[in-house]
Formats: sequence, structure tokens, C-alpha cells
Amino acid sequence: MKRIIMMVLRNILFVPYGWFMLCRYARNVDNYTEGERYALLKKIDRRANQGGNITIQTYGAENIPDENGFIFYPNHQGLYDVLAILDACPIPFSVVAKKEVGNVPFLKQVFTCMKAFIIDREDIKQSMQVILNVTKEVKNGRNYLIFAEGTRSKNGNHPQEFKGGSFKAAMKAKCPIVPVALIDTYKAFDTGSVAPLTVQVHFLEPIPYEEYKEMKSTEIAAEVKRRIEKNIQQSGGWD
Repeated sequence: MKRIIMMVLRNILFVPYGWFMLCRYARNVDNYTEGERYALLKKIDRRANQGGNITIQTYGAENIPDENGFIFYPNHQGLYDVLAILDACPIPFSVVAKKEVGNVPFLKQVFTCMKAFIIDREDIKQSMQVILNVTKEVKNGRNYLIFAEGTRSKNGNHPQEFKGGSFKAAMKAKCPIVPVALIDTYKAFDTGSVAPLTVQVHFLEPIPYEEYKEMKSTEIAAEVKRRIEKNIQQSGGWD
């Protein structure tokens, strides 16, 4: 919370403009292209990061597929994760977010601008419909981000179990899976510190459909987690 307050105070002259534009885009989302909406989000995000003393180190951007229609699968550390990847990723993507954060001010407007899907994990029918919707959109060339853990890890850079069901959309869309390793993003909002912070975003080599098509969803989940954990360990984030 302290860092969020600092982000606002250090951008006090920009905040009214940024909030107005964000709400304007969210209210009239279909009047703007995905590229225009994404550019606005990146502008706001980078101002927030500067004000919050956060530096994003991006690795492996060359691993992001040239052709749209893929899904990012990062480890999940907290509310800041999407903002870190937004800063690091040069091309638009959307997200699947749990309903618990769907109405959080600012995040609600961000998700609306991204045309995100909000999922209710307690409602199986609604969850299945979200999977079908994401599958359709990915087949049509949109990119998505799904947190396979379902909820954030409370153990820093150590991921929880990746759930096989989170990979159903990728399997149905037959699209590339792009593992993303996040390091120290939990420190942005969850430690109470406002000290300068460097977080790392690692885009790992994509896993093409041909490589995982014979695997079970639980096997895919375990493999993606293994690759992310290996990268975190090699990058010095294993505490």
C-alpha cells in the first residue's frame, strides 16, 4: 500500500489525466483499437513504475512468438504481476483474472481496456465458458495471459502447483505456450517497503503445440512449472 501511495503522489499532476483517459477508454472500449488501448496502459504503467521506484528488467523478449495467437503462463506472486509483464511485453495481450480482483479500482478499468475475461473458480459452468471464449479468441489471433496457479504464491519466488485445467484453453486452441518467470514482483506491493526495487520478467522459449499435444494437461502444467522454477533458480531468485 505504501508504494501505491508513493506512485500516486509522485505522479500527482499526471494522475487526473491518466485516470480520466483510462476511464474514457474503459467506457468506450470498442471505439479504440487494441493497439491504442495497450499504448495507453503502457504509458500509465511506466509512469506508475517510475513513481514507485520500480525497475523492470526484461529477458527473452525475442522468445515472444512473431505470430499472434499464444498464451503466456507466468508464476503468480501478487497484484503487481500483470503490471510488470505489461511493462515488459511489446505486444498487446489480455488476461484471465479471478473475480476477486475484477472489481478492484484501477485494475477493473485496466482489465476492461484489455477486454479481459473474469473467471469465477467456484462456478464450473462459467469457468468452462471462459475457457471456450479464450480458445476462440486465441484461434482468432489474440494473445492471453493465464495464471496457472489460480492464486498467488505466499512463498516469494517459489511457485505453487500449476493446475492442469489452466492449460485447457491452450490445448483446445493448439497454440504456443509461453512460460514467463517472474522474480521479486511480490516485493512491489506485499512487503510494505518503498525502497528502490528491481523485478525481473523472463519470457522463456515457447512450447509449440507439436511438443505438448500428446501430453496430459497435468503433465503440461508440471513441465511449465519446472521450466519456470529452473529459470528462477538460474537467475538468482531462489531464496
